[in-house]
Amino acid sequence: MSYKDYYEALGVSRSTTQDELQKAYKKLARQYHPDVNKEPGAEDRFKSINEAYDVLKDPEKRSLYDKYGPAWKAISEGRQPPPGTENVRFDFGDLGGFGGQGFDPNDLGSIFEQFFGGQVEGMRGARRRPRGPRRGDDRETVLEIGVSDAFAGGARDLGIRDPETGQTQRLTVRIPGGVRTGQRIRLAGKGGQGSPGAPPGDLFLEVKVVPDARYRLEGDDLHVTLPITPWEAALGATVPLVTLDGEVRLKVPPGTSSGRNIRLREKGYPRKEGARGDLYATVQIVVPESLTPREKELFEELQKASQFRAR
Repeated sequence: MSYKDYYEALGVSRSTTQDELQKAYKKLARQYHPDVNKEPGAEDRFKSINEAYDVLKDPEKRSLYDKYGPAWKAISEGRQPPPGTENVRFDFGDLGGFGGQGFDPNDLGSIFEQFFGGQVEGMRGARRRPRGPRRGDDRETVLEIGVSDAFAGGARDLGIRDPETGQTQRLTVRIPGGVRTGQRIRLAGKGGQGSPGAPPGDLFLEVKVVPDARYRLEGDDLHVTLPITPWEAALGATVPLVTLDGEVRLKVPPGTSSGRNIRLREKGYPRKEGARGDLYATVQIVVPESLTPREKELFEELQKASQFRAR
């Protein structure tokens, strides 16, 4: 396992403040978000940025990471560190007897015994079992949400199935308005159960904005189908159209054919910098499924009188 320097991933120093950390994260997240940056490797970079920020924004996790580097998570959970950390050295400061000198993770057995009051299994070949409370595991799941609901935000009731017990946990989640694909919502204490005396882990919801009955989202632009009648297409008309902000009156030019896009500026989805994308209404000419005798007569007359040929 290679060491991931979370500070380097965010381009900050180890002494950076939480405010500076947040500003650096927001800047990089905007730059490498998959919806914005289509360059090769951008998505992987975006994931590493989020992984780094998820640890460093939490004071408790950051403190453990600063002390133990890649072994921080294993130590926080009372587990043996994953293989591959044996060649990484850190200055842990004063750890009650280690004197603040460089420490080799091969000696982590001693630290486990000192901090958790028991012995660990697998350290230096000894077969020992950990004691002490163990924090619950963090868990992740995907939250699919339609465009309209993602724009509006608000409370949403969810049923999350526990992979260990099989039981469904009912949760109410508050979704921020204008949430985007790739954003994560943290539910503290809603992850896996810890051992007796230890806190549960957290649950992370990764948002995926999906098309709903009305809208489809491409980047910051919305796409919606606009059904109109043949005579509205031929003669032109002003028709109602429901947008995210409410109903508007849209002018359809005379001679409009199916497939034509009518653009409404800044009626799309909120951009990260505060502006809005555009809305594209795609015209679809629809005809009656059945005709009255009079309608059929008029269409036949039009057919005879018109010199227009579609082919």
